[in-house]
Amino acid sequence: MTTTYDCSTDDQRAQGLEHAQRAISEKKCVVLPTDTVYGIGADAFSPQAVTMLLVSKGRSRTMPPPVLIPRINALDGLATEVSADARKLAEAFWPGGLTLILHAQPSLDWDLGETKGTVALRMPADDVALELLTLTGPLAVSSANRTGQAPAQTAAAAREQLADSVEVYLEGGPRPVEGEAGVPSTIVDATGPRLRVVRNGAVSLDQLREHVPGVLGLGEIPMAEDPDAPEAEATTAAGSSAVNTDNLPGN
Repeated sequence: MTTTYDCSTDDQRAQGLEHAQRAISEKKCVVLPTDTVYGIGADAFSPQAVTMLLVSKGRSRTMPPPVLIPRINALDGLATEVSADARKLAEAFWPGGLTLILHAQPSLDWDLGETKGTVALRMPADDVALELLTLTGPLAVSSANRTGQAPAQTAAAAREQLADSVEVYLEGGPRPVEGEAGVPSTIVDATGPRLRVVRNGAVSLDQLREHVPGVLGLGEIPMAEDPDAPEAEATTAAGSSAVNTDNLPGN
């Protein structure tokens, strides 16, 4: 039975998180607030659950969802070949508006879609989201809307679009919070020899370069790099295949 919980009250929040945890364990979808808009989440390690998420949104496997994590130390469990520069950015901007595209751990039993061996990871700056992620572990999360429709800014708005395809709706008030801009996360491809911005967003290039001076801006190619070289093509492909950059909940 589809249920909405008002997370502004302690009792409803506790009940909602318990129900959401149970729904995730049963391979069902939930809607949760993030630090930008609302997201629809599912067990990242269940192909069945991820398929339900994509079907609920009307998306294909060519548009795989990013994965939200509850803490920075989950990074090494989900990704491999994490560079020192990528780690610096995670430590500087998580929780917050930065998504990192990394090589996925090959030993993990998951299927997020056509990712070409990559995964997009983020730690959101939202208390309800982090509390749920602590209970469930990593979740595949995309914006809580049907593809082509506006991302939902409340759980009620998400329910109008997703209806009974979602088991639990966690209402946490408007997202973004009043007074804050609804800017999506900055996406950085960290799968190649140089970190590259593949979507501009909440964290500016100047902010990134304060921690990693060599980060390449959107569309930038270093002077010594041939854009037609196989290595450059591979980096671009990895960045574009790991996550669709439209209408994501801060990812």
